Amino acid sequence: MSSIFALIDCNNFFVSCERIFRPELNNKPVVVLSSNDGCVVSRSNEAKALGIPMGAPAFKYKPVFKSQGVVQFSANFELYGDISQRIVKALTRIIPKIEVYSVDESFLELSSLGIKDYTVWGQAVRYSILKSVGVPVAIGIAPSKTLAKVATERAKKNPNIDDVLDLQSLSPEARAPYLLQTPISDIWGVGWRIAPKLKAEGIYNALDLSYMRPKHAQSLMGIHGRQMVAELNGQSCLPLFIEGKQRQTIMHGRMFGEDTSNFAVIEAAIASLSARAAKQLRVDKLLAKRAVVYLSTNKHKPGYRKFSFAVNFLTPSNDSGVLSKELIKAARASFSAGIDIHRANVLFYDLASENGLQIDITGDVDLSQLFRSKARFEAVDSINERYGKSTIHLAAEDLSKVWQPKKELKSPSYTTEWHELPILKT
Repeated sequence: MSSIFALIDCNNFFVSCERIFRPELNNKPVVVLSSNDGCVVSRSNEAKALGIPMGAPAFKYKPVFKSQGVVQFSANFELYGDISQRIVKALTRIIPKIEVYSVDESFLELSSLGIKDYTVWGQAVRYSILKSVGVPVAIGIAPSKTLAKVATERAKKNPNIDDVLDLQSLSPEARAPYLLQTPISDIWGVGWRIAPKLKAEGIYNALDLSYMRPKHAQSLMGIHGRQMVAELNGQSCLPLFIEGKQRQTIMHGRMFGEDTSNFAVIEAAIASLSARAAKQLRVDKLLAKRAVVYLSTNKHKPGYRKFSFAVNFLTPSNDSGVLSKELIKAARASFSAGIDIHRANVLFYDLASENGLQIDITGDVDLSQLFRSKARFEAVDSINERYGKSTIHLAAEDLSKVWQPKKELKSPSYTTEWHELPILKT
C-alpha cells in the first residue's frame, strides 16, 4: 500500500496561541518577540501585510508598531508548548500514526483510514482543532512528505483554497501549477546555502527541481537531493518518524536579561538551565554521561568571546543537583573575572537509557547512588507536578534572577498556572 501523508501546520502559531485568550485581537496586527523582546519570531497576517519581516529587530520597528497599532507580546513558550500538546492529543485521537515534526507541525500517515474525499476530511480536522483548541491550521495532503509540505504552503498562501489542499488525488500534470508557484527557497530541505547553487543551475521553483535528473541532484546536494526530486514526483522516500527513538542530546539555553560578570548570577543561570534539562532527562528516562556549559559574550559588541566547560560523569545521572553542581564547579574553576556574559547554554550528551545501565568492570558506576537519586527526584517531580513546577528547586537558582530574559510584554500562562487562570466576570 502506497503512503499518504497529511501535514498539519498551525497558522502563525505563537500569535494564534495569544489570540485564543484575546479574541479582540483577531484581524489586528500582532507580533510575538523573542527572548529579551529583541526580535520578531511570529507575525499575524496583518503584521506581515505591514512589511514587518521575520526576525525584525523590535527597536528598529518601534515607529511602525506605534503608528500602525501593532500589538506586541513577549514569547510565552510555556503557553505555546501546552497548546501544542493539546493539538497533538487531538490528532492522535484521529490516528495514532503521527510524527510531531515541530511545535507547530505534525505529519499523519493516512493510508489505513480509507478516506474517500481528502479535502472534506481535511476541512473536518481543521474545524475540529479550531473548535477544541482554538488554533487555525493549514493541511496539505500528498503521497510524500515533501509534497505535503508544498501543499500546506500553497494552502496558506492561496486565499481560494481555504487552508486545505489535496495533492494526493491530483495527477502529476494537475500538481504542476502548485510546484511552479513554490520558490526554490521554500522547498523543505533547501536551505539558504543550497538555494543560490540551484538558481545558478537554472532551478528557480519546485517544478524545475522535479524535472532535474536524480543523479545531477545528488551531485549537487548529496543523497538528500536525489530523495528530494523523487519526493516532488510523488515517490515517498521519507517515512513517518514515530516517537520512540532515543534522544542523542538535550540542551537548554537562554540569553540573559542583562550582561553580567558576577559569577553568582551566572551560577544561578547554570543551575536553572541544568535543572530544566535534567527534568527532560527524567521524563525521557535517560541518563547523561557527559555535559558541557557554554558561556558567551554579546556577539554584537566588540571582543566577542565564547567559553565551554565540560564534565564527564563516572555514574551517569539525571539528578539536577549532581549535574548542576559539577557544571558550576567546572565553570567557576576556569571563569575569567571581568568578562560580561550575555548567554548560557547547558548541553547533556552521550545519553544512556535509565533502565539499561549496568555495573562496569572497573566498578566506577555506583548504582546505589543512582537508585537514591531516582527515588529522591520521583518525589520532587511529583510534588512540583501537584503544587507548581518550582515548588521545590535548587537553592542556587535563588542566588539571582537578574539573568532571566526580560519579558515585559508576556501574557499569563493561562493553561499551566492556577494563579494565572482567566477570571470570568459576570
